[in-house]
Amino acid sequence: MTLDKARQLLETQVSFGGGYNRNGAKLIITDVIREHGQEAADRLIRELRLDELFGFQPGAAP
Repeated sequence: MTLDKARQLLETQVSFGGGYNRNGAKLIITDVIREHGQEAADRLIRELRLDELFGFQPGAAP
């Protein structure tokens, strides 16, 4: 998955919010970590405010 595609999917998860969407976002971030590394995932977490919305912490797998 490209980072642009991951960003698009995460934006969809953020727009819906809720527990089920947190799980979806977690799967996407995990995939980003596997394919692009923790640094890329941390950038997406900060950019999309996933730390505030879903409790994801940069530097740690969700």
